[in-house]
Amino acid sequence: MEGLALKKRLMGTIPEVRARLEALLKEEGFGILTEIDVSGVLKNRLGVERPPYLILGACNPHLAARALEAEPDIGLLLPCNVVLRQEGEEVEVLIQDPQGMFALLPQGVRERLGSLPEEARARLERALAQL
Repeated sequence: MEGLALKKRLMGTIPEVRARLEALLKEEGFGILTEIDVSGVLKNRLGVERPPYLILGACNPHLAARALEAEPDIGLLLPCNVVLRQEGEEVEVLIQDPQGMFALLPQGVRERLGSLPEEARARLERALAQL
């Protein structure tokens, strides 16, 4: 998903990585609004066994308010998804790239957003780099 995700792999378990990531995201003004335990849902509803896979919905209220002011329909792209996927002894972290997602918007909307996608990406990159 080149251009749509910021990625990092590290040793550990999803609970360990999640705790560290949430603390780093908080330093950048993001909180977790939603959580989807994909592997749990697939097991409970379909009987399908999958390695742990978690989707978190991260939101920075100040950035979200600015985005909604520029374009009320932008809620279709919010919150920013964060995926934690267990692969053996490693966890892959994928964070939705706001620049990549907002690039899908019409030119007029992108102009109204101004530097917001770059600001959001920089905050997320800083958190990921410290992980």
